[in-house]
Amino acid sequence: MRAMNRRGFFGVLGGAAMAAGAGVPLLSGIRGSTSTGTLLSSRVPLPGRFRRPLAVPPVLDPVRRDAAGDHYELVQRAARVELIPGLQTEIWGYNGIFPGPTIVSRSGRPTVVRHRNELPVPVVVHLHGGRTPSSEDGYPTDLLMPVGATEHGHHMAGAVTRGERDYRYPLEQRAATLWYHDHRMDFTGPSVWRGLAGFHLVHDDEEDALPLPRGERDLPLMIADRSFGEDGSLLYPSLDPTLTRPGVRDAYSPGVLGDVILVNGVPWPYAEVPAVRHRLRLLNASNARRYRLALDPPPPGGGGLVQIGTDAGLLDRPLRHDAIEMAPAQRYDVVVDFGAYRAGQEVTLVNQFGDGPAAQVMRFRVTHAARDDSRVPERLSRIAPLDRAQAVVNRTLRFRHDTVHGMTGWTINGMPFAPDVVHARARLGTVEIWRLTTDFHHPVHVHLAPFQVLTRGNGGPGAYDRGWKDTLDLRPAEQAEIIIRFDGYTGRYVFHCHNLEHEDMAMMGNLLVT
Repeated sequence: MRAMNRRGFFGVLGGAAMAAGAGVPLLSGIRGSTSTGTLLSSRVPLPGRFRRPLAVPPVLDPVRRDAAGDHYELVQRAARVELIPGLQTEIWGYNGIFPGPTIVSRSGRPTVVRHRNELPVPVVVHLHGGRTPSSEDGYPTDLLMPVGATEHGHHMAGAVTRGERDYRYPLEQRAATLWYHDHRMDFTGPSVWRGLAGFHLVHDDEEDALPLPRGERDLPLMIADRSFGEDGSLLYPSLDPTLTRPGVRDAYSPGVLGDVILVNGVPWPYAEVPAVRHRLRLLNASNARRYRLALDPPPPGGGGLVQIGTDAGLLDRPLRHDAIEMAPAQRYDVVVDFGAYRAGQEVTLVNQFGDGPAAQVMRFRVTHAARDDSRVPERLSRIAPLDRAQAVVNRTLRFRHDTVHGMTGWTINGMPFAPDVVHARARLGTVEIWRLTTDFHHPVHVHLAPFQVLTRGNGGPGAYDRGWKDTLDLRPAEQAEIIIRFDGYTGRYVFHCHNLEHEDMAMMGNLLVT
């Protein structure tokens, strides 16, 4: 496979001005300012809304359990599935499905996942939110080559494995809604768009002791926008559809926005629910689209989205919201009490940042009254706040649309990503404060170590900033401070914008923990 270096990559991107004009990204969405990206319109009539039932990804059974942990096997392969009614779509899926199977683990119980690559390109697997040794974290150049590949042809490749490899996760961390996805350098956007994403849920004793909804009333919901061709194929503006040469067409460099909203791979589904509390594990798995999710109609008295958790697990106490804003890669665990509605009523999960078809996500149909032993206690967990006085380093990181080798691109502190460029060095066991500044929307994701939000602008944390997080939604021309303790493991990790087109175009930095 032919590789392209960074200079060549930005050369193909920089030949013309972006659609937003003179290299300035588009801000698309309601009032033109909710997502940094460009809409890619489908070429097929959009499917009807709320006509297909919600599908819940199957839970993967381990192939064995032993003293080393729970062992799973996944095959990454192409498959044809029906996403648009009546049409077949080729996806790339874990075990050939989208989303991939859900893995369920216990905190402190090691999980080993063997991945076999039957796709035509290299892959990398990242457990997003995992507290993981660097060798298992899915560094962007640690490639798993296709089965039967004899040469990798990637001059910047790191640890190369052919055909199969095991990812070993100690999971010494709190209960949380994690997810796994492809993380190959320069190609994360198109690979996730094609379907390489799945849930990985971690449980622990603290969470199990709470009277929260569980079983069929605990719903993982992967929300993702996509676009489709007239034959049902997934549209994506790659310069090279074989994903050998990186890059997207200039107009989509700010980010790719689809016009079909999928929830667990189903366009605008409905779910029949009894009139009891349900836990919704909300994941924004879109490349670039942001959402503001709300219930329509809201329950009497409002506050229908009761937030109990965020990226890295439970909050200390629940928070009531009328709406929740989600940037790509963020997770919010909320409890909705459908007992506040009457039997037969329909409740729509809407996107207040969307317009047209993107303004609706899914619909719940309240079927009947039922016994409900669940509740949301006033105290969920104990979260010890990190103290600003503990910080040994204060650093500023600027996420910017920039010029790279004379071409348009995305950088951190003016530096594009390269495996040999270190943006931040941290000592194991120390605390740092990072001041993040942005020009456009940049959801900033830090590998290895969750963080707490200290400030936004001149104020304290925002409405959705409570608890431990691994991804922060930074809005245009905004600054924020986060505080991080680097513990657990040493090694090389990355932090990056989780607008996947920005990440693929070099908005990623190396974090070296020593």
